[in-house]
Amino acid sequence: MQERQIERKMCQAVAKLGCAALKFVSPGKSGVPDRIVLCPGGRTVFIELKRPGGKPRPLQMHAIHRLRELGFPCFVVSTTEEVEACARQIEHMMQEWEGKS
Repeated sequence: MQERQIERKMCQAVAKLGCAALKFVSPGKSGVPDRIVLCPGGRTVFIELKRPGGKPRPLQMHAIHRLRELGFPCFVVSTTEEVEACARQIEHMMQEWEGKS
């Protein structure tokens, strides 16, 4: 399976939750996650996608850590199982944000 297939599955999974997964490109800032997921209620999640077995580069890990320090959820996803787990986690966070959990 290729990274773009994982990315497609992730985008489909978050769309089912009512979120929009936009391609995230930040000119002049290398290493940012691949997708910015906009959730209902104005919440934001970042997702770095990798091919199965792939790992983020050090620059990507630095960006992920910085986003997490700022309080943003940030996931690294490289398998179908991780797509499903990430979608469940986002759904759970959305319920918490709405005060339903």
